[in-house]
Amino acid sequence: MPKSKRAKVVHTSKTQKKGKELTLRIYANIQECVDQYPYLYVFSVHNMRNNYLKDVRAKLSDSRFFYGKTKVMALALTNLSTSTNHTTLSALPPHLSGEVGLLFSPNPPTTILPHFEAYHPSSYARTGTPASRTFTLPSGTLYTRGGEIPIEDDVPLQHSVEPHLRKLGMPTRLDKGKVVLDEAFEVVREGEVLGAGQAGILKLFGVAMAEFGVIVKCVWEKETGNVKVFEENREVENIEQMEVEV
Repeated sequence: MPKSKRAKVVHTSKTQKKGKELTLRIYANIQECVDQYPYLYVFSVHNMRNNYLKDVRAKLSDSRFFYGKTKVMALALTNLSTSTNHTTLSALPPHLSGEVGLLFSPNPPTTILPHFEAYHPSSYARTGTPASRTFTLPSGTLYTRGGEIPIEDDVPLQHSVEPHLRKLGMPTRLDKGKVVLDEAFEVVREGEVLGAGQAGILKLFGVAMAEFGVIVKCVWEKETGNVKVFEENREVENIEQMEVEV
């Protein structure tokens, strides 16, 4: 029996790559924003978490964010510095490396810097992150917060979790339906780089050792052409328009 022409298989997993189209759109949007906004910030993200970055975007709804595609952002700013009178934009691309982005905003540094300094939500540390402190589980019955809060405010771990703890490298056992340790167990020491098992244990016991943060690296002011460079949100250098033109 011949195959029906209607029975054509379409793979929903197939999507067209945006590639050059996306690059050109980002490039054009950056050029438009240079004309539209009075301030352009280069920022870096510490302990990147998508949900926290979305919160930052929502709180600065009058601004425009670009994150990722650092080569495209650098190329757009470099070309603008040579094709327009905004020559000091050429001072920004050297700062576009790592987990960085651009923020176009109507708000001056006196508003943006305090906003980022006040927003540092905690998060669970991932594999490869240095531990911010030592964490040790006490001997005896294990509780859900691992001794981080008083026992009377906590509840014992469910017995079903015990096999998972052993897979993570903990010498646990069951005693009358309760998960116990025969002796104290040091999960991680301060400064030690977390392995997958250690990160899993910390998350299981609700221990957050990572802190999300947005740090301003520099800001360009369109009216004056000045570029101010920051370290940990503190100004360390001021590049003026005339210095770049000489």
